[in-house]
Amino acid sequence: MDQVNPGLCKLIACAAVIEEMSPFIPPRMSYEVLDFGLHTDPESLKIALQNAIDSSAPDIETILLGYGLCSQAVVGLRSGSRTLVMPRVDDCIAIFLGSAAEYHKQYDTVPGTYYLTKGWIESNDTPFSEYDTLVGRYGEQIAHRVINKILKNYTRLAFISTGDNKLQYYREHARSMAERFTLRYEEIQGSDAIIKKLLYGPWNDEFVIIPPGKTISFFDFRENGP
Repeated sequence: MDQVNPGLCKLIACAAVIEEMSPFIPPRMSYEVLDFGLHTDPESLKIALQNAIDSSAPDIETILLGYGLCSQAVVGLRSGSRTLVMPRVDDCIAIFLGSAAEYHKQYDTVPGTYYLTKGWIESNDTPFSEYDTLVGRYGEQIAHRVINKILKNYTRLAFISTGDNKLQYYREHARSMAERFTLRYEEIQGSDAIIKKLLYGPWNDEFVIIPPGKTISFFDFRENGP
C-alpha cells in the first residue's frame, strides 16, 4: 500500500516504542499504549494486544502494531474485520535500528550486546533498574551478583541514539551502567526508517500485512514463509 489514511488507522505500541514514534504520529491517527512490562509474559501481552485490536473504534480499517515477533506474543492474533500491519522483525531492537538487516549486522559484529534506548530507560524495566530494587532488599553485594548472572553472556552495552537532542541524561545513565557491570560501552546511531514507513507507508516486504479475517503466524515473519 502506498498511501495511509491516518483517520482510518489505529496504532498500538508498547510504552518503550511509543517514545520513538510520538514525534511522527499523524494528528488524525488514534493510538493506544500498552505497558512495557507485558513483555515478560508473552501470553499476557498476546491477550492485551488482542483486546486492544478488538476494542478499536468501528471506523478503524487498519491496525498498525509497533511490535515485532516479541517471543511469539503476536502469533495467533486475529485481525477480525481489519488489516493488521507490523514490521517484519523479531523484536523492537530492529525497529530502533531502522531495519532487520542492520540488527543482524550488529549481531554478527558483537552478538553479546545489551541494548538500551531512551524509552527502555524511561520504562524502568531493565536489569539495571532492577539493581536498585535488589540493593534495597538484599544489599549491594547480592544485587551485583544477581545482575552479573543475568548479564553473563553480554560483553557490550549499546545505547541506541535516536537523534533526540535531549539524550544526555539517558546516555550518561547507560554509560554508568556499563561501567558498573564491566561492559564495553558504545553508542549506535538509530534510525526512524521503519517507524516512518509503518506510519506513512509504503508497506513493502519489510512488513507483515495480515488481511481481514486472517491470523498472524510465525512464518509471516520469515521471508520465505507462506
